[in-house]
Amino acid sequence: MSELVPVVQCPVLVKLEQARVALAEARDLHEAKWIRDAAKAAADLLKQQRLSEEAVQDALVRALSTWPFTGVPAEPRGWLFQVARNRAVDLLRRDASLRNKLDNIRAQSESVPVSEPARALGDDELAMMFMCCHPALAAPARVAITLKMVGGFSVEEIAAAFLAEPEAIAQRLVRAKRQIREQAISIEIPPEGEIGARLDSVLDVLYLLFNEGYSAHGGPNLTRAELCGEAIRLGEILGGNPATDLPAVHALLALMLLQASRLPARVDESGDLLLLAEQDRRAWDRALIVRGLAHLERAASGDRITAYHVEAAIAATHAVADGEASTDWAAIVRHYEDLLELKPSPVVELNRAIALAKAEGPAAGIEALERIEADAALARYYLLPAALGRLWLEAGDAERAARYYREALTRPTSAPERRFLERQLAHCRRPATA
Repeated sequence: MSELVPVVQCPVLVKLEQARVALAEARDLHEAKWIRDAAKAAADLLKQQRLSEEAVQDALVRALSTWPFTGVPAEPRGWLFQVARNRAVDLLRRDASLRNKLDNIRAQSESVPVSEPARALGDDELAMMFMCCHPALAAPARVAITLKMVGGFSVEEIAAAFLAEPEAIAQRLVRAKRQIREQAISIEIPPEGEIGARLDSVLDVLYLLFNEGYSAHGGPNLTRAELCGEAIRLGEILGGNPATDLPAVHALLALMLLQASRLPARVDESGDLLLLAEQDRRAWDRALIVRGLAHLERAASGDRITAYHVEAAIAATHAVADGEASTDWAAIVRHYEDLLELKPSPVVELNRAIALAKAEGPAAGIEALERIEADAALARYYLLPAALGRLWLEAGDAERAARYYREALTRPTSAPERRFLERQLAHCRRPATA
């Protein structure tokens, strides 16, 4: 066995192992569309899918052949981005028909940070996000294009997040990409003086990214923890930088961490949805709750209250309660009323109605939900009829509850949500067959 010691301690093998670990992370990111989308950004804008994929693969091969000897760069992902970008330029040079587009690809990616710790945020995903959130783009387009290019969301997932039709989102993306090309909007982190004006849109993107992970709108799983984790990671980069160390950033971080603490308890062993009252609170991640409450305290340092502050306060009220019975539902109703002042929407009204039912009984909740039942924005939102089904069941009208659960099943859901609705519908039928 002693013969193995010099081999294991060989510096080249140590470097090789470091390179392999870094590349494994990079490949994971590549599969998650983070590196792929970042490295292909310029080529994608030029409609060159083949070029972008080849450039990424060449960058990964070059890393495997050089990192064992040169060491792993301080920012492996930024290194891969730069190498892939350079490779894309080389491939464009070889194609005479695309020679006139070379200046465009350079202009859109020359300023991407690689390993410059002095740069404002030092992360290529955030440079991409700020590009997609450029003020020249309409606000809805900024969020949609960022979710597509940085988050790797499908058109259907973005549509679900916006409560919109997929065709409308597809058109929005086409218009945004055209505008980015025509105005030569660069992939870069804005100067510190401009960051504040563009931060709200970036926070909106992180919020939607987290929500898609917390409650996936499609697919076999209720949650996608990797999306929640990435939203939190990007938020912590913002919160850790002096230029973006702002109360609103910490409020959003508090909200995401407090919500993420419940992820282990949101589904049972079979992956089926568990309501808040059914969750084992001992499975909630206490470390995330502590971190979330710390960020909420930091968020209180300013004089501006945002929607993230109020939503974080709601999440904190749940986090500190021993159970549903001891939850301060009256305070939660008040928080939702504050949220309606800041961000009026039928979804907020729906959540307020559910909290009102907890505080005052199902009749109060039903009355509040019926006021928004015809809202067009909720036409595809399964939670409205599902909530009415639940409250009518609590009120003792199983037949009307079943009608609402059947309506909920006609709307887009994830597989666990569908199974949950089917179980609730079966529960409505039991009294009639007993």
